[in-house]
Amino acid sequence: MDSYDDQEARAGTPAAGSRRPGPPESGGGIVGLSFPYQVAASTALAVIAVLACVHVAMVFLHVAPSNTITKEHGKAVDAWVYPEFEQNWKLFAPNPLQQNIAVQTRAEVESADGTRATTGWIDLSAEDARAIRHNPLPSHVDQNELRRGWDFFVGSHDSQSRPNGLRGKLSERYMRRIVMLRLEDHALGGTVTRIQVRSATTSVGSPVWSKEKVSTRPSYRVFPWWTVSAEDLPEGVRNGSKEAGE
Repeated sequence: MDSYDDQEARAGTPAAGSRRPGPPESGGGIVGLSFPYQVAASTALAVIAVLACVHVAMVFLHVAPSNTITKEHGKAVDAWVYPEFEQNWKLFAPNPLQQNIAVQTRAEVESADGTRATTGWIDLSAEDARAIRHNPLPSHVDQNELRRGWDFFVGSHDSQSRPNGLRGKLSERYMRRIVMLRLEDHALGGTVTRIQVRSATTSVGSPVWSKEKVSTRPSYRVFPWWTVSAEDLPEGVRNGSKEAGE
C-alpha cells in the first residue's frame, strides 16, 4: 500500500514541511522597473548629479580667491551664479570686518513762522540696532535697508564725494528717500528743507587679554547738504505740513 507521501507526490501536492517554488520576487528601486523606465531614471539621476557637481564647482570658484580659472572663465562663473545664487561672502577672507559704521543724518528745518534751525546728528544705525536687538524675528528692512543702501551710496561716489555717473545719482536719490522716511518718525517741528548725511566709523576694540592698542575714537566722512524736493519723499510720507508729491 502506498504511503501518504507517495500519494501526495503523484497528486502533485507538496509534502508536509515542503514549499512549492513560486515566481521569482522582483527587486525594489530602479531594478524593479521595466527596462525603458530604468534607462529614463538612470539618465535623470546622472543629469541631476552632473548639475549638482557643476553648481558646487561654480559657487566654489565664485567665493574663492582670484585664481587662473576665474581669470579665464570669470564671466561664465558670474553668469551661472547671478542673480539666483548670489553669494555675499568670500572664502578664505583675509580681512574680516573690524569696524562699526554708523549712518547719521541731520536736517535743516523751517518752522511755520519762517525761521530755520538745524537739528543735531540723528544716528539712524542706532535706531535699526534697537529694533533688531532682542527681537527673535527682526525685519529685513531694519537689518538691510540702510546698511545696503549706504554701501551702494558710498561705492558710487569718489573720494571727493562726487557721484560716479548715473549710478551715483541713483544712489543719492535712494539715500535721500531713506533719510526722509526715517525723519518722518521724528517730531522736528517744521518742514525739512535740507538734509546732510555722514558716516561714523569706529574700530572694534581689542580684547582684554590682548596687548594691542586700538583707538576707538570715531572718524567721520561728511557729505554735502542736499536740498529736499518732492521727489525725495516716499509715497505717503509727510514733510512737516506737506504731503508727498505736492
